Amino acid sequence: MKPRPESGSGPRCLVIAPQWIGDAVMTEPLLRRLHARGERIAVGALPWVAPVYRAMPQVDEVIEFPFQHGGLQFKARRSVARQVQGRFDTAYVLPNSLKSALLPFLSGIPKRIGYLGEARVGLLTHRLKNPKNKPPMVAFYSALSGDKDGLEQDRPRLQLPPAQIDAVLARLGLPSGSYVVFAPGAEYGPAKRWPVEHFAALARGLDLVAVLLGSAKEAAICDEITALAGPGKCLNLAGKTALADAFALIAGCRVMVSNDSGLMHVAAAFGVPQVALFGSSSPLHTPPLNDRAQVVWLKQDPAYQPPLDCSPCFERECPLGHRRCLVDITPARVLQLLNTAAGLVIRPISSPVGSP
Repeated sequence: MKPRPESGSGPRCLVIAPQWIGDAVMTEPLLRRLHARGERIAVGALPWVAPVYRAMPQVDEVIEFPFQHGGLQFKARRSVARQVQGRFDTAYVLPNSLKSALLPFLSGIPKRIGYLGEARVGLLTHRLKNPKNKPPMVAFYSALSGDKDGLEQDRPRLQLPPAQIDAVLARLGLPSGSYVVFAPGAEYGPAKRWPVEHFAALARGLDLVAVLLGSAKEAAICDEITALAGPGKCLNLAGKTALADAFALIAGCRVMVSNDSGLMHVAAAFGVPQVALFGSSSPLHTPPLNDRAQVVWLKQDPAYQPPLDCSPCFERECPLGHRRCLVDITPARVLQLLNTAAGLVIRPISSPVGSP
């Protein structure tokens, strides 16, 4: 991608991005802080994360890294390091891995900032200690700016040109605000996913079409929801849209329902009404930072009995095999929250799955 016109004459910095969409969204306040003090920002990101940074106007350039999940890939990192050598004054290394700190070191960037991790002391010139507990991730990233004040109040923001949103919606025949988005996947594992039967029951109870978004890996989940919901209730686009188009669909929707996932954070950053469902993970650590978000987490529900002493477990699969933390969030409850969040026209859910 060609760099945008540079926004100033301040220090040039290279930000090494996380490899997950949700984490990338949560880095936006850090980049806004750097931009506000005059730094010219380039972001080095993997291809599936790069669209997140193209929705941040403070970013001058996005450099797509030709790396894959796993492995050191030293030759590829050395090759890219040679290409960017001499271009940057500072590097902010956001992931905690050793391999993510290699490229700034090999390219000779004088100032290299990151958290301690994976024996990379010699690769960084400025090192922050990792917090002992799981802090809110936005503040965790924003602290790399060196600022101390207001980190807990940072809120990610994404922006797309209205014409880009309109073009995507027109191509799919979806007027703005005429549909609900479901994001039923969660990359980490089944312990973070609301049951497909519940998503299907929710779709049946809505008077708006449900647009299903997700990666190709989540297409089978979305196929099942579409089949269970019945004809005309869902538009399944999982694995069929570029990430930038998925962003436009989220930005143009009436409301969104999701698990704790990357697309949940995208919806929060666009400020759309949303209902976010938490099970094995914690909204204290990775909440949707959106005043229009409704969060459901049975761990904090005093009326839910018996209490969920096992939550949050942060496991991929439920260690106890019951997944009560998600199974017991009923479609009827979510339907009522949607009515609160977006003023939807709703119908009672009469199926056994949707009973309170």
